[in-house]
Amino acid sequence: MRVATFLLAKDPTIDHGGDIALARLVMDLARASLSVDSICLSRAGEPSPDSTVTRVPKPPVSLPKLMLRSLRHRRSVVHSRFDVAALRAEIDRRQPDLFVAEHNYMVESFLRTRHRGVTPLALNTVNSESIVWRANRGLGGRIEAPRIVADELRTARSARSVGTYDREEVDFYRRGGVGRVHWLDITLPPARKAPIAASDPRLVFLGDRTWPPNHEAFEQLVQWWPDIARGIPGAELVVVGKRAPGSTPKALPDGMTDLGFADDLEVVLNSCRALLAPVLTGGGVRVKLLEAASRGLPVVGTTAALGSHAPVFGIGTNDGREAFVEQCRRFLVDRAAAAAEGDRLYDLNQDRWQRQMPHARVGEWLAP
Repeated sequence: MRVATFLLAKDPTIDHGGDIALARLVMDLARASLSVDSICLSRAGEPSPDSTVTRVPKPPVSLPKLMLRSLRHRRSVVHSRFDVAALRAEIDRRQPDLFVAEHNYMVESFLRTRHRGVTPLALNTVNSESIVWRANRGLGGRIEAPRIVADELRTARSARSVGTYDREEVDFYRRGGVGRVHWLDITLPPARKAPIAASDPRLVFLGDRTWPPNHEAFEQLVQWWPDIARGIPGAELVVVGKRAPGSTPKALPDGMTDLGFADDLEVVLNSCRALLAPVLTGGGVRVKLLEAASRGLPVVGTTAALGSHAPVFGIGTNDGREAFVEQCRRFLVDRAAAAAEGDRLYDLNQDRWQRQMPHARVGEWLAP
């Protein structure tokens, strides 16, 4: 059996978040035809308990050194940060049949090893960092974004096969001279079905707010919740996910509760009637949507929140305050409508897995 070594920016045994959750899923799907191991950048100080995972210490960020390296190599600061000597050394020690980089910036270390141009490389772009930097990093981010785009195209051209969670990115990379590009419209395996028919008028926002687009969406909900809940007895909104660094808990509108990180996410989601995603800046796969669909939990989301998976699941987008508020109120007051939508989502997602569509997508992307 061919061996594939995944290059990960996070530790799959201890880290959380949408990108690493999808990386774990992709590796599991790849095991249908490949023997899979991984090298990850990790904050842990000891070897991984998983024998298939090799940890490389994730170096702390030194902004002056990072800026100097960025200028010297004419790369964005994002891509310069992930060119790590210890990671290069570990890659050089390996001899798999295929390397698989999760995120464009994880290609940088690979390109400075003996494997460049010798061992095939597959790339999963995951999401475009340039979108986030342009929208959420101020003037510096807008200046840096074009350099990130150039790096994303350069690293993609070095790969034998490129996968992306966003259908629009397929066209972007093809226009940029990348030949073999696949849309990875994968979904999560069916989970225990949420009991929507017995739910209270409770909605949920799910997102790691250390990721700027999620924090931006949370701030949006703080403003919109009073209109969503107005006149609906017992209306609740629970917020789940790590808080942004440096942020302090704020006074929230009545009926809105910030749980922070939840140890038992399933219990929280199964107590809610719909998931809200008023995301303004989007890119890559929307794990919140996939999580909801796997449980049959209705979703109210913007175009940026739902992305290329909106047509996959037949979900309409709700952009703008009025449309978003109206759809939230509909699910709060009409439990039967929410239950019917949940049934539809669950059945559709289950059918995709029964037909092994996610397995086929990953298999096509990683095929020789």
